[in-house]
Amino acid sequence: MNIVRSRDYTAARAWDALALAVMRDATVRLHWTDQPYPWHVNDGEEVFAVLDGEVAMHYRENGRELVAQLRAGDIFYAAEGDAHSAHPLGQARILVVERAGSA
Repeated sequence: MNIVRSRDYTAARAWDALALAVMRDATVRLHWTDQPYPWHVNDGEEVFAVLDGEVAMHYRENGRELVAQLRAGDIFYAAEGDAHSAHPLGQARILVVERAGSA
């Protein structure tokens, strides 16, 4: 058993992660960041839950770039192949569940 207080988590650099669990083929990680993450496409599904802070989630849909403002408690789902880029507004802590081995 393990209890993690996400608001207390910080990292040495943006997007460092605390590995919380590996469950079958998925990883669960707590990320801390204050910098944007580059545009990328995952090789599997991703669940991105904002625990603390705000994130402007840029994503592409039908050839258009859109932005969703995510606040604490909001969850973003990206299917395999969905291009997206997270831009925190200040510091943010994010829980990410994705295929094991994804970057």
